[in-house]
Amino acid sequence: MAHIIVVGNEKGGAGKSTVSMHVATALVRMGHKVSGLDLDLRQRTFGRYVENRRGFLAQADLDLPSPTLHELPEIEAGALRPGENVYDHRLSAAVAAMEPDSDFILIDCPGSHTRLSQVAHSLADTLITPLNDSFIDFDLLAHTDASGDKITGPSVYSEMVWNARQLRAQAGLAPIDWVVVRNRLGAQRMVNKEKMERAVANLAKRIGFRVAPGFNERVIFRELFPRGLTLLDLKDIGVKQLNISNVAARQELRDLIKALKLPGVNADF
Repeated sequence: MAHIIVVGNEKGGAGKSTVSMHVATALVRMGHKVSGLDLDLRQRTFGRYVENRRGFLAQADLDLPSPTLHELPEIEAGALRPGENVYDHRLSAAVAAMEPDSDFILIDCPGSHTRLSQVAHSLADTLITPLNDSFIDFDLLAHTDASGDKITGPSVYSEMVWNARQLRAQAGLAPIDWVVVRNRLGAQRMVNKEKMERAVANLAKRIGFRVAPGFNERVIFRELFPRGLTLLDLKDIGVKQLNISNVAARQELRDLIKALKLPGVNADF
């Protein structure tokens, strides 16, 4: 049975699609069969990323390991029973179609609350939530007092994850392994960074997620998107000498893959 990875965060700009593409490509490069699904039916950033890769590789006559992108199938309205949701059926049909030929299914969710995203979270074996190192983004997970030191309550997103966990428990499925990935960390030990570190660690104990290191802010990620490339592809396209920033970014990806603790996976790339 395929292991389902869901990348979710109801706030845009946290790096979901960048994380999705790099995790998916890393797994493929390690020999795993990876299928991808983009549930942001409007922007489709992850889907565009994979399509850009497909186009660039064809143009450059290159054959690089790549995840297989799938689309949500259409469901005839007449096939639904009274009260059934069409999006539930479309997602279930997509996962059923991907599962036989996949070791991992990676689902990239939109930066907003949708029915598709809600259902996808309940399917997650591993849930990755990228989070920028800011209290604006932390508010997605929980509310704090004015000092930022005291957590006053969970957010609607945390409550949605809690509901997804309850649904899995009722179905007799294994608990969701929720991993919050801290992106765009500052290089210096600043007051905000230290407060964020304490707040995230405190919340992790209260609502049950693990914390993993993510990506620092780097220009390379914006440059790679139009060609659908990742950090792991640079040498394959003729970059003979990686600069210090690129080497550091590859190590960040390796650290992230290790921290995810996915079944049958090591960070040997």
